[in-house]
Amino acid sequence: MSFSVTVQPSGRHFTAESFETLLSAGLRQGIGLPYGCKDGACGSCKCKKISGDVMMSEYQSKALSDEEKAQGHILTCRACATSDLVLESRQVAEEGAFAIRKMPVRVLSLTQASHDVMVIQLQLPTNDVFQFRAGQYIDFLLRDGSRRSYSMANAPHTLAQGSPSIELHIRHMPGGKFTDHVFSAMKEKEIQRIEGPQGSFFLREDHSLPLIFLASGTGFAPIKAIIEHMRHAGIERPTTLYWGGRRPADLYMDGWVREQTASLPWLTYVPVVSDALAEDGWSGRTGYVHHAVLADFADLSGHQAYVCGAPIVVDSARQDFCAQAGLPSDAFFADSFITEADKAKG
Repeated sequence: MSFSVTVQPSGRHFTAESFETLLSAGLRQGIGLPYGCKDGACGSCKCKKISGDVMMSEYQSKALSDEEKAQGHILTCRACATSDLVLESRQVAEEGAFAIRKMPVRVLSLTQASHDVMVIQLQLPTNDVFQFRAGQYIDFLLRDGSRRSYSMANAPHTLAQGSPSIELHIRHMPGGKFTDHVFSAMKEKEIQRIEGPQGSFFLREDHSLPLIFLASGTGFAPIKAIIEHMRHAGIERPTTLYWGGRRPADLYMDGWVREQTASLPWLTYVPVVSDALAEDGWSGRTGYVHHAVLADFADLSGHQAYVCGAPIVVDSARQDFCAQAGLPSDAFFADSFITEADKAKG
C-alpha cells in the first residue's frame, strides 16, 4: 500500500510504500531528507511528525529519547508509513539530488598516514560520471551483504583531473572485518564494490555566516573535502578548523592543513591534543577539542558548525554549542562516525 508524505516547510512530497522506510522512499524519489548512519544509531534523520501514523523498528535511545518521541519526533531511517503523513524537516535537498548508485572501483594506492590510518585512492569507472557533494560518504558492499561507510576526502571537482578517483581515510579497528583486510591484505588493483553518494553532511552555501569546522580523528576526511571545494568555488567565509586527536600523530595530515592556511586567509587552524606524552614535545592546545571551540567562541549564535568524528565528540559538541554558546540547532550539521561496535551497544 502506498501513502503520501509531505515535507514542510518545503512543501515537497513523495510516496512511501508500507514496507519501506520513509528515508529510503524519499531518497528513491530524489527527496534528500537528512541522514547519517541509516541504522537508528545517530539521530541525524530525526524529524517531527505533524500528522499521520508510522511504525518504527528498533533504534538506539540516544538517537531518539522517550521525551522526543512523545513530542512527535521520529527517525525516518526506522519509520514506515501506516497512513498519509506530514513531516517537518529542516533540511531537504534541492531538486535534482544526485542519485545513489552502485559501481565497481579499483584500488589505485594505499598510503599509511599514521600507525592506524590508511589513505586509499579508489579509481572510478572511466566511462561513467559519479556526482557527489563534498562531505558525503560511500558504502563498501561486502560479500556477506554487510556494509562499511567511509567519507570521501576529496572534492567533486578533482574527479576531472586525470583518472577519476576518490580518496578515503580509513582508521584501523583491530578485529574489524573490513579494516583488518585494509591493513593486512588489501592490494593495489583489487576490485571492490561501492554505493553512493550517501549522507547529508555537506556545506550549506545559501548563507554567508562564519564557519566552525570540528573534526576528531578521521572525521577530518569530509572536512578536507569541503575545504577543497571552498577553495575551488571561491567561497571565502571566515572558517576556523579545530582538529582533535589523542596524540600529535593522530593529526595525520597536519602538514596539508598548514599549507592551506598559508594560502587561504579565510581559514584558521587550531590543532588540539588530549593525551600528549612528554616524548611528543607538544606545546599546542590540549584537552577536549570541543572545549577549545567554546574557549575561543563564547557566542556561536552567528555561526554554522560542521562537526564530524566519534559519536561522543559529536554529541558533546551538539549539546554544549547549543546550550552554552547559543548556536541555533538548525545551524549544527554533523556526521557521526558510528562503528559496528557502536551499533551493537544498542
